[in-house]
Amino acid sequence: MPPVEAGLLEILACPACRSPLRAGEDGRELVCTSESCGLAYPVHDDIPVLLEDEARKPS
Repeated sequence: MPPVEAGLLEILACPACRSPLRAGEDGRELVCTSESCGLAYPVHDDIPVLLEDEARKPS
């Protein structure tokens, strides 16, 4: 899976807390940069799914 484009990451924000997102290590998710939130949102077929119900909670 190709990484999420840098230009897209610049405009996306976490729906839960509005913090910037970063690409996850495996490229299959976008992770909130806030230490208090930290939700990880899946990316399916190169489309970020930015729904809190679909997000993985930090461990």
